[in-house]
Amino acid sequence: MKKISLLLAALLVGAASQAQVVKFSTSEGDFRVKLDAEKAPKTVANFLQYVKAGFYSGTVFHRVIPTFMVQGGGYGRDLKQKPTKAPIPLESNNGLLNVRGAIAMARTGDPNSATAQFFVNVVDNPFLDAANARDGLGYAVFGQVIEGMDVIDKIRDIPTVANGAFENLPTTPVIINKATVEKQQ
Repeated sequence: MKKISLLLAALLVGAASQAQVVKFSTSEGDFRVKLDAEKAPKTVANFLQYVKAGFYSGTVFHRVIPTFMVQGGGYGRDLKQKPTKAPIPLESNNGLLNVRGAIAMARTGDPNSATAQFFVNVVDNPFLDAANARDGLGYAVFGQVIEGMDVIDKIRDIPTVANGAFENLPTTPVIINKATVEKQQ
């Protein structure tokens, strides 16, 4: 019985260390993100709840800055903000960096305000890392684009306009058709 318990524990540890992959199907193509639940457990758990609930379907990338990042996951096609769950605590001191292709949580000036919005860094942004951030806190990275960075670059290259509260809104809407947990690696 003890051998079975040890084997089961080893299998559970192995399964927990496997990274989950989320596939985003967008109007510009697909990209895949490998999540790091070991280094950002609360952020990944929160993100996966939104993915599994279908929250991201029909949302748009509403903030695109070609020398910085592309942000989405909070507004529908009508540019109305979707209701979210309670914010999560900041996990920015996890060793993951805001490098090109890293996915991180968007937040307000309140470090513990992240809910559903995320961004993908299109360049290395070391000033967003906790060690370099003006506020000393930074932004929580929780994964990395592993396929489809060319799609992120297509989104990055779409011209933007100021439109009401949106300063960097793509002139052609970029829609997240669906986000799904695809597999574990």
